[in-house]
Amino acid sequence: MDQAESSPLGGQPEPRRRRVHGNEPLRQSGADSKLDHPVVVGYDGSPSSRNALAYAAGVSRRLSRPLVIVHVTPGVYCEPLTGQVIGAPRARSETERWVRSELAEVCDCDGVDVRVVMRHGNAARELSTAADELSADALVIGAPRQKWHQVAGSVPGWLARHARCPVIVVP
Repeated sequence: MDQAESSPLGGQPEPRRRRVHGNEPLRQSGADSKLDHPVVVGYDGSPSSRNALAYAAGVSRRLSRPLVIVHVTPGVYCEPLTGQVIGAPRARSETERWVRSELAEVCDCDGVDVRVVMRHGNAARELSTAADELSADALVIGAPRQKWHQVAGSVPGWLARHARCPVIVVP
């Protein structure tokens, strides 16, 4: 909750809201009741996120919980001087095919209910929001490889402080 926002009733938690601006809502009325308490994993294609994907699939299988793979992109932006589009998003179907093929490469997910969710924005905030909206049993992410993340902060560090479910960081 941003500082400008206030709690609806002083001291009580804010009610959950559906996301409507560019990010898909994770729960529709009754349609996703089988997604109760899934294992959520953040995936960006890095080696550590591939490890996190394999680990999350194993946790999901052992707990008999669905697996929700969240892929967050920073969005579309333009180079200020030339106006060239940098970071144009992939089509949803293309991204989902890519994520599912990556999952098939790292583990056998027979018997695991898998859902792929695409989000736009800040990776840490979007992963935390997705886990919160789904009442996730766990949020699994890969450890950052860059040394400067240890100084400047990182997605795992932010999630460890702000997420409302256990955060598992996989090397």
